[in-house]
Amino acid sequence: MARIAGVNIPTNKRVVIALQYIHGIGPKKAQEIIEKVSIPAERRVNQLTDAEVLQIRETIDRDYIVEGDLRREVSMNIKRLMDLAAYRGLRHRRSLPTRGQRTHTNARTRKGKSKPIAGKKK
Repeated sequence: MARIAGVNIPTNKRVVIALQYIHGIGPKKAQEIIEKVSIPAERRVNQLTDAEVLQIRETIDRDYIVEGDLRREVSMNIKRLMDLAAYRGLRHRRSLPTRGQRTHTNARTRKGKSKPIAGKKK
């Protein structure tokens, strides 16, 4: 099992798909990485040599922000918005949608389970 950026990537999948298990690497970045390292697209992780795994690891460490560093950066950006008392920061603080979605109905994922209002009857 190959371990890249602190994540055990699955061995029986293609390299492009397996790299996407790392937080911060999507389809586009995974494709860029295998092109930089010059690995064929149909190659599977269990067919990689140790040198190729090392090249992938070095490329990711050098060129991309992934996993813990990325999570830390995102949380610091959110914290900065909250400290500035920007509109988006206030929405984060209240656990409401931050990108202009309606909240009168819907927004249940962000707001959580609906709470009954005391004393309200038909």
